[in-house]
Amino acid sequence: MDQLTASELADLVGGRLVGGPAVIVGPDVVIDSRLATPGALFLALPGERSDGHDFVAAAVAAGASAVLVTRPVDTPAAQVVVDDTTQALGRLATAVVARARLRGLVCVGITGSSGKTSTKDLLAAVLRAGGVTVAPQGSFNNEIGVPLTACGVDVHTRFLVAEMGARGQGHVAHLCRIVPPDVGVELNVGHAHLGEFGSVGAIAQAKGELVEALAPDGWAVLNADDPLVLAMAGRTEARVATFSVRGEPESGELRVWAENISADAWQRHSFVMHAAGISRADAAVTLQVSGAHQVGNALAAATVGLIEGLDAAAVAGALSEAPAASRWRMEILQRGDGALVVNDAYNANPDSMRAALTALAGMRRPSGRLVAVLGDMLELGIEAAAQHQAVGELAAQLGWTT
Repeated sequence: MDQLTASELADLVGGRLVGGPAVIVGPDVVIDSRLATPGALFLALPGERSDGHDFVAAAVAAGASAVLVTRPVDTPAAQVVVDDTTQALGRLATAVVARARLRGLVCVGITGSSGKTSTKDLLAAVLRAGGVTVAPQGSFNNEIGVPLTACGVDVHTRFLVAEMGARGQGHVAHLCRIVPPDVGVELNVGHAHLGEFGSVGAIAQAKGELVEALAPDGWAVLNADDPLVLAMAGRTEARVATFSVRGEPESGELRVWAENISADAWQRHSFVMHAAGISRADAAVTLQVSGAHQVGNALAAATVGLIEGLDAAAVAGALSEAPAASRWRMEILQRGDGALVVNDAYNANPDSMRAALTALAGMRRPSGRLVAVLGDMLELGIEAAAQHQAVGELAAQLGWTT
């Protein structure tokens, strides 16, 4: 964030300042005392196993000039006392984004049952071709991660990418109030957190909160291959762009699709990206990330880039150069003994599990067994047994052993 005084900080978050009204705070905002830098704001968040207040001294020793707390602590740093530090973080992020939007900041929200983080990484690579871009680290996609990412915006930032997750109705809408989207990307509606939502229809309802938050001059970027996503066009006043891996979509002011899709030995896909409508494009893309599902992710990122006026060649070049940026998502290690190890262990739901198993089974190798080490897929409710059985059957069909 842009630097501000401790007094200004207290006003923005609605807190009570204890000491140091003229202390300069920023640019960094951290919740981990080990990441504190000179001038940083440290937020003392409650945790399941620890209390952030216990790490105030370490943060200040590392250079933090101010702390956000729920009770006064013994520290030489300026401290802003609030009732709830998580809510205060949201208020701070809202203010940071509001100020930056006056300078022309473009906010892009991404949601979906799977693929959010991979798409976020590809989109950040694309948008950086057009200007300074702030995007989440890993999967910072909840009521803490989204505002924490937003606080990374400063006077130089042109684009903010916000990955928005949901475990219930209203979660995405809440995140959209912190980071009002100019562009909303809807990837898919699947089975992640099915146990908490109760039905796929309820998941679709929650994910659609993103496009409902768009203004009429905003853009809804919809996956035309997912009927539940495509139906969200009726829930937004924004302009609609669509993307597809199956050919040119039938609707959308901007339509982006892939043709001539092929894969190399590690399931890194190449294709020709086409666009029609408000922007026309024909450009070759060769992805550095593995899995057929990455083609759709790349098309979503490309659609946003074209909406923002980036040249098709620059979009294709950025996609072709983008590495796997987040850990434990299709990370590939070639061992010295010839074994190929793929780590996709960050999280699991039926849709992402199918994508990973299919991608790995398609990787060409001279010999040897396919061995899958699978963990439980959680939060599936009454569908848990059936979904685990279906994934097991797919693994057997693809030639995996466990």
